[in-house]
Amino acid sequence: MKTTTLILCAAAISGVAFFSSCGSKDPKSTGLEFMPDMYRSPSLEVYGKSNLFADSLAMRKPVAGTISRDFATFDYPESNEGYEAAGRDVKNPFEASSVNVVEGKRLYEIYCTHCHGAKGQGDGSIVAIGKFPPPPSYSTGNSSRGGAMKDLTDGKIYHTITYGLNLMGPHAAQLLPDERWKIVLWVRDLQRGGTAAPATTADSTTTSGSATAMAK
Repeated sequence: MKTTTLILCAAAISGVAFFSSCGSKDPKSTGLEFMPDMYRSPSLEVYGKSNLFADSLAMRKPVAGTISRDFATFDYPESNEGYEAAGRDVKNPFEASSVNVVEGKRLYEIYCTHCHGAKGQGDGSIVAIGKFPPPPSYSTGNSSRGGAMKDLTDGKIYHTITYGLNLMGPHAAQLLPDERWKIVLWVRDLQRGGTAAPATTADSTTTSGSATAMAK
């Protein structure tokens, strides 16, 4: 039995060597392929059609109930009632260390400056060219939902970043929860006039793992 197996293996190796040596001399040639269907499976275009599924879509939707790895719950609806409840109950899970505030400033400059301005005065670049009306100043303006902007709480700011308000669109798809909370830290600083003075002197970020919007 072992002898037969060895003979078959030797024959297979010889056959492969023979076909390889008899292949085309063209350096660009792929040569002969043995059972190409084993490793050259047909591929589908991302937004193309497929006969494998009833809806003919090659790109499949996530299974119902699928959430992202960094998903964090925020159990406050997109409503004035949810806004007020978040403002009352929700606190920022990150301390205002210099590291966190600086990171919040960096994110703010990417996602918020064009409307709210570098100092939060509502004088961003797209406002300056007259494309949009100015949002209220964080330090001197009044919120369209009532009350002074400088008195907005962590929860209200986070709720607004998450869901948007008026002409401001929601940013939940652009910013992870942790990133939104760090922007909240910088906005709180702008409410004080942009002093860039963190509330604590700690230079390390709070260990949060996956900080949730329910942290109090």
